[in-house]
Amino acid sequence: MIQADYHVHSHFSSDSKASMEEMVEKAIQLGMKKICFTDHMDYDFPKQYGLPFVFDPEQYFKELADISERYKNKIKVLTGIELGLQPYLADRFKKLMQQYDFDFAIGSSHLVNQIDPYQTEYWKSKSTEEGIVTYFQSIIDNVKAFTDFQVYGHLDYVVRYAPDKNQSYTYNKYAEIIDEMLKTILETGKGIEVNTSGYKYGLGYAHPQTDVLKRYKELGGELITIGSDGHKPEHLGYDFPCAEEMLISLGFKYYATFEKKKPVFEKLGI
Repeated sequence: MIQADYHVHSHFSSDSKASMEEMVEKAIQLGMKKICFTDHMDYDFPKQYGLPFVFDPEQYFKELADISERYKNKIKVLTGIELGLQPYLADRFKKLMQQYDFDFAIGSSHLVNQIDPYQTEYWKSKSTEEGIVTYFQSIIDNVKAFTDFQVYGHLDYVVRYAPDKNQSYTYNKYAEIIDEMLKTILETGKGIEVNTSGYKYGLGYAHPQTDVLKRYKELGGELITIGSDGHKPEHLGYDFPCAEEMLISLGFKYYATFEKKKPVFEKLGI
């Protein structure tokens, strides 16, 4: 049983209204032993989208310290962050990570050339295939520019919003760019996230798609975290049993949690 959710948002993220207390209470109800808040820090998010996706780290740490103390006898609360990476922001993120003692950081691609694939404008000037390849290339570019994170998040986030609703997306079709992406991540000693929001969005799989996870393992990848990408209490632990069954079927034996940026390996299937 997976007993830790390592991709959780709260009201510190612009797209969530949930209090930390609500999220922690739900995690306890689900029998979790750890919860790691990973609120959005997306510097320079385009103003036309209407959401800043940044928070005050001082206030964040203060509230998390209070929540952690209040619930210390029921669940371990960890301090994480989801970094919305773009290569030109590398120095700015490096300073942030040096200044604050996060337990865990997810590196994510939300913007490609200042456009979120969530927006229809991302797809206007490119085919579905071009949009997906361009997104994967952004991950490669981000990892080459910045590595102060532990795992890369929702690797194929882009397919949620593709015009054909991921009907043409398979590992085999994009094998060359996916292999380059996975090898770049592995060469830096980083892991990847299994993000179960893919089930919630009706894709039929977690992020990344099952064959991508299989290829990650074939290339020697072992380091994975599990996250729901929950923005509401009801999202926490979303389809974790399905994710666990899938990972075991692929030969994974452990998932990781992090404390002070150090991995703790938790056994799957018990």
